[in-house]
Amino acid sequence: MNILGIDSSAVSVGAAVCGSGRVIAESFINNRITHSQTLMPMITDMLVNAQLTLNDIDVLAVNAGPGSFTGLRIGISAVKGIAYALGKPVRAVSTLHAMAYNLTLFEGVVCAVMDARCGQVYNALFEVKGGTVTRLCDDRAIKCDELKAELDGKFDDAPVMLVGDGAELCSERFGGGRIMLAPAPLRYQNGVGVCLAAEQYPDIDAAALMPQYLRLPQAERERLAKLSGSGDM
Repeated sequence: MNILGIDSSAVSVGAAVCGSGRVIAESFINNRITHSQTLMPMITDMLVNAQLTLNDIDVLAVNAGPGSFTGLRIGISAVKGIAYALGKPVRAVSTLHAMAYNLTLFEGVVCAVMDARCGQVYNALFEVKGGTVTRLCDDRAIKCDELKAELDGKFDDAPVMLVGDGAELCSERFGGGRIMLAPAPLRYQNGVGVCLAAEQYPDIDAAALMPQYLRLPQAERERLAKLSGSGDM
């Protein structure tokens, strides 16, 4: 089975095709150009270079959240369009779960973190042992200080690897010792991680594919704050 995995959840954008237990093709860009300009040409070029077409793809997988509100919508819209046109099933993958698959050679706790601003990160914890990734908590938005306290309280003996675009932020705040920063080539979400994680998710119809947000968009949060301040809520 060939899986096309797409990630557009943050600044970087990636795509990959995996099948029969191997990576067939992969592409990754981290140059801050909008994903609406880079994603579809990236997919097209990758498939051409791999001598594949979309008809060779059995399942389309995408990181559906958490992540950038605009970035998630771009990736999900691309997958929906392809799936509708070709009648392919889709799989909605957790961005944080997919990142844990970057570190299947690591033994310990993977702390997947994305910068959520305002002193928070989007986070989930995973145990990696013998190449198997096991989820330890749900995806969540959590304050950096609270995450540090949890790591110290529950995993005081296990090595912890920080992965994701919030890894450097967390490393600056509480890294060192047993809490380590993933190497740069393994730090960011990518299409291969989506493909590998997608093996754990069910097929769904494209119509059911939606972004999975952990917080309201900033504009909505500001609107609700104004309403609350005026006594309307």
